[in-house]
Amino acid sequence: MKKFLALLLSLVMVLSLAACGGDKGSDTPDTTGEPTETEEPAAKTVKVGLICIGDENDQGYTYNFIRGKEAATTALAAKGINVEWVVKYNIGEDSTCEDANIELAEEGCQLIINNSYGFEPFMLKVVDDYPDVQFIACTNQGSWNDGKDNTHNAFANIYEGRYLAGIVAGMKMQEMIDNGDITADQAVIGYVGAYSFAEVISGFTAYYLGAKSVCPSATMKVQFVGSWSDATEEGNAAAALADLGCVMISQHSDNTSPATTAQSRGVFHTGYNNDMISVAPEASLVSTRIDWSYYFEYAIEAVANGEAFDQDWCHGMDMGAVVLTDLNEDIAAPGTAEKLAEVEAALADGSLQVFDTSTFTIGGETLTNAFALDTDGDFTPDAEEAVFDGAFHESYFQSAPYFALQIDGIEWLNSAF
Repeated sequence: MKKFLALLLSLVMVLSLAACGGDKGSDTPDTTGEPTETEEPAAKTVKVGLICIGDENDQGYTYNFIRGKEAATTALAAKGINVEWVVKYNIGEDSTCEDANIELAEEGCQLIINNSYGFEPFMLKVVDDYPDVQFIACTNQGSWNDGKDNTHNAFANIYEGRYLAGIVAGMKMQEMIDNGDITADQAVIGYVGAYSFAEVISGFTAYYLGAKSVCPSATMKVQFVGSWSDATEEGNAAAALADLGCVMISQHSDNTSPATTAQSRGVFHTGYNNDMISVAPEASLVSTRIDWSYYFEYAIEAVANGEAFDQDWCHGMDMGAVVLTDLNEDIAAPGTAEKLAEVEAALADGSLQVFDTSTFTIGGETLTNAFALDTDGDFTPDAEEAVFDGAFHESYFQSAPYFALQIDGIEWLNSAF
């Protein structure tokens, strides 16, 4: 009888323990360490540093990066990745950039993004001291093949957007010719350029080719200001170009002053980095910009998951990394929206190449060999041939632009290397 009672007691204890076990989906914690069916995976947090040459008040270049930062943060949150940003504004292309990279690394940033072309040399002075930190130089070219595991370059095919903005400008000038407002030889574009670097040359050449494709008599004058972000000098350059008879102003510079100056001088404008219609509604037709959110999301997600990511990244309109802002329908030429849709489709399917060598000449000759700038500023044959299949293939061998030729129809009023 005692044996039977002991056996019965043991059976009751076993059944009780089974009833209290950590079944997945029960209210009792699972002691196995695996998430239960009702538990959400723990969110990941990545600390990211962003070094900016300006601040969001420029309503141009740095503002565009901040827009990308915010959009990427939202997209990553939906994936369970929280981003802790540490942003440093108004950093110079000098030793203060080196200091900023060190400070962010010391603060525990796992990823540090440098947003200006001139930042990379100072970033590279720091990277070896912080091998566990990933460093990105946007719009640059020194890190893409330096053999380091923690350096990266990133850019987008902004020349595609420039070409489309040129279409908008060219259609407006052709409308002015057709209406008798200007003569064909007065279809002159004034372009405010920061520096005579390949990035700027590539952009304004693409822009000009877009304009010329719909306004064959178009010509261009370029004024370099020797700075990425100097609102006063950008405005002064735009005014000087208007005084020279330019009826259309565009820019590769960071501020809205070329737009407001164009409006004050009674000429038209296309912008960069931001929709500038709000500051110049009677002048600004459209803008093009890089949408950095796609790249930020890609790189930060890789860091969050402990994965490698491209050392040299480049995309364009193929994934929305290059976009046009809304067209100013109040002043754009009739049929512009339809023409843009046609050209975008041709770019997408490859039937149109921006730098089609049959559409431009250099010194009256068709380009048959690719060229690059050497350290002395002279043109020399490019080791990696970029001209094939009847076109110069920009950003094909590296993300950073390398089209650095002065084509016929574009007059450089000065140079600022």
